[in-house]
Amino acid sequence: MRMLTAAVLVAAATAIAGPALAADFPQYPPVVDIPDVDYGVQGAFYLRGSAAANAFWTKEAYGIDCVICGVTPEEETFPVDEAGYGYSLGAGLGFETGTGLRFDATVDYVGNDGLIATGDAGEYDLKLRSTIALANVYYDFSLGGNGFGYNAAGGAFGYVGAGAGAAFNKVSIDASNGFPVPSGENTSFAAAGMVGVGYDFGAVVADIGYRGVYIADLDNDADFPANVRSENNWLHEVRGTLRYRFN
Repeated sequence: MRMLTAAVLVAAATAIAGPALAADFPQYPPVVDIPDVDYGVQGAFYLRGSAAANAFWTKEAYGIDCVICGVTPEEETFPVDEAGYGYSLGAGLGFETGTGLRFDATVDYVGNDGLIATGDAGEYDLKLRSTIALANVYYDFSLGGNGFGYNAAGGAFGYVGAGAGAAFNKVSIDASNGFPVPSGENTSFAAAGMVGVGYDFGAVVADIGYRGVYIADLDNDADFPANVRSENNWLHEVRGTLRYRFN
């Protein structure tokens, strides 16, 4: 009888004390995964290198056809019959903002031969060697599945760009009539427009595109009547570029 009474008392005490003890323990919410902090798209400096094939064109050149010039020679207009062809190699340093905008400064060495201007006394073959320094701005936009706009995840992209600067030119001319035309150098305003496509691999970005370079003036800087010049010159390039990001 005593054992039964003790068992009943223990059971009753447990029933009363259990909820009270449970109430003393803190209640914790279920574990929730906290996402990583999104710091947004980060900018990066980059180095770039380019190589291009080019075609050089201008509508006409100006000079004296000295084989037939008289006592008082006057400047003549020489129509251009054939474009010149060549190459360019370039390097640069830039910064991309992470928003699609990027900026760089580039220096390209240009070689081009074969532009032909024709006068009454024969043909004149222009050889151009130029160093072109430009400050450029571009906008990159995604060509992936996320629609038109900048895609920070990399992959395929397109771009448009523009640049302005100076061209440091060396002009050489060979005359088919054997008349010596002096070579010379000049400095001219230059500008460029770019469009192309590429692929962002991460640390390395590759692209290929068109660049049109405007060179305002070419001149052999010789005294009259040996001076030869051309205005509104265009260099058309198909250009491949590799960029390497520092971070």
